[in-house]
Parts: sequence; C-alpha cells; structure tokens
Amino acid sequence: MSAESFEHATRAGTGASYASAGVDIEAGDRAVDLMKEWVKKATRPEVVGGLGGFAGLFDASALKRYERPLLASATDGVGTKVDIARRMGVYDTIGHDLVGMVVDDLVVCGAEPLFMTDYICVGKVYPERVAAIVKGIAEGCVLAGCALVGGETAEHPGLLAADDFDVAGAGTGVVEADRVLGAERIREGDAVIAMASSGLHSNGYSLVRHVLFDRAGWELDREVPEFGRTLGEELLEPTKIYSLDCLALTRTADVHAFSHITGGGLANNLARVMPEGLHATVDRSTWTPGPVFDLVGRLGGVARPELEKTLNMGVGMIAVVPQESVDVALATFADRGVESWVAGEITERGDRAEAVTLTGDHHAG
Repeated sequence: MSAESFEHATRAGTGASYASAGVDIEAGDRAVDLMKEWVKKATRPEVVGGLGGFAGLFDASALKRYERPLLASATDGVGTKVDIARRMGVYDTIGHDLVGMVVDDLVVCGAEPLFMTDYICVGKVYPERVAAIVKGIAEGCVLAGCALVGGETAEHPGLLAADDFDVAGAGTGVVEADRVLGAERIREGDAVIAMASSGLHSNGYSLVRHVLFDRAGWELDREVPEFGRTLGEELLEPTKIYSLDCLALTRTADVHAFSHITGGGLANNLARVMPEGLHATVDRSTWTPGPVFDLVGRLGGVARPELEKTLNMGVGMIAVVPQESVDVALATFADRGVESWVAGEITERGDRAEAVTLTGDHHAG
C-alpha cells in the first residue's frame, strides 16, 4: 500500500487493526481486572509482587531450610471436559480440575506444591467468563496450599469458535532429596491404600462423551435418578485435590509411594511406581465405583478392561505404606474427610508379567 493509500485508509477508518482481526485488547484488560480479587486469595508468604507483571516472583530463600531441596515440575490440562463446562455455561469449577491434575502429580514424589501458572486459550474474550475460570483455578490453588503466581489469556479468533476455550497449567513443588517417595521405597508386605475419587475427575471424557451423547443421545439437562442430579452436574463434578491430604499423611505415617490415578486407569498408574521384582494385587471387592462408571459401561457396552484402562473407577489416589502404618494412615484420612480403605498388598512378582493385577469383582451399588 502506498503512503497516500495508507493515509486515506486510516482517515476513513477502514485500515486493518487487531480488533478487526478479532482480538479485543480492552476485553482482555477487563478480564484481568475481574480476576485480580481471586488471584489475591491464592497466595503464599513467599510470593513477591502482584498480578500484572511479565513473570510471577517467588522468594526461593524459603528453601534454605532444606538440606538438599529438589524442585518438582508438572504440567497438564483437563482434556475434553472443557466441552461440558462450555455446554453447561458453568466456568468456575473447571479450574479445580486443572489444579488437581497438576498438583497431585507433584505430590506423588512427596513434593509440596509451591506455585502454579495457567494458560487460558479462548476464541473470544468474554471477561466474566475468563474471570470465572481463573476464580476456579485460584480456589483450587487454595485447596492445594499453593500460590497462583501468574498466567496468560490468549484470544485465537479464526482458530477457535467464539465460545470455545481450553486451559492448561504448570506447577512447581519442592521435596527434600532424602524424602523423595517412589518405587525404591516400596517393600514386600506393604499395603495399598485407595482414596476415593469424586467421580470421573478429568480423564476419559472422550469415551464418556461418545457413549452418553453420540451413542445414547442423552442431554446434559437429563435428570438421572442414580446421580440424584442432572447428567451435566455429574459430569462437571470437580476433580478432588489430594495434595494437602497426602502431605499430611507423610507427617503422621511412614509412606513409601503415592500414585495419582489419571489417564490409563488404576493398574497402569500404580505400575508407574512399582519396582522390579514386586507386584501389587488390588482387590475390586473392597469398593463400589460410583454409578457414573456403571452407566458408561452399560450404555456403551464398554468391556471392563476398556473401562479400567480409561477411567479411575472410583479411586483417585493410591498410597503405599508399610503394614504398621495402615491404621494411622486410615485415621489420618478419616480426620481429613477423605474416604480411604485397604485395597491390596505388595508381594513378590514371581513369574508375573504385569506389575499390577486387579482381582475380584466390585460390590453392586
């Protein structure tokens, strides 16, 4: 374009702009203003400065009390559960899911979550909607005992529809080097303690959506007697956040390992912390999965192995402890309102190919 044409287009107001390309900077600024009050609630004494800088600051001098501090890092999203939130028009719970997916990966090695950052990608910035998402993330951070030190909201017109969005997050934690939990601590005779999930959490929603919407043709506002609420309300139930409960257990009992039961199911995730030569047997008869798991299986004709490698089947976290710590562990969880039970044991692997075996059958609900 010539200088004359450019000047004419500018005077006429027909020149290209960020706004004409679909990005609303003012809406983004409004979203930041709305979310500030929530971010302020998700803090720790080590946080330096406030929202609005290019980077979040965390005072690392607090780590001086450690002999050899190891930083742990994890990142995750919530998958296609965002589609349920979008369709329900409920945006202030999906952040709980995001925090749970990240911090409960950190705590598996015994790390205390310190801080998180988030990334929210939208087709169009609706300030109140973005603020609601951040509200949920901040509330999740409070439940996890960590700070929300920053984040990014990106508007992607042309790539995402106006109502579409996705969220992701990253977290950092710290653990003393000689307190790291994992496979090397597990011993023959240890007990496998299961902690109840709050439902589907944030995994397997591609299967769940295919079964319930595509195959069964159910709607989100359908009242489901087994749930005592609508289908949408059940599917949007936030992921339980276990980090503070697990850290509390490390202070009251000897803990050898944790396993966060996410994508891949119980057997595959527990196998990730199992050492060579040892085997975990988990007895299904020790618990009854919530009705949503049975519903997906029945309506979709989904075989049990497929369900178990996709969904958590009612167990969100596993703790592996020595037998002498079982009573204390169960009491600690009970005091904190966490439903838990002894679900299995650790034995020699022998000639078994798998590190984990699920046995028995679930009790009927």
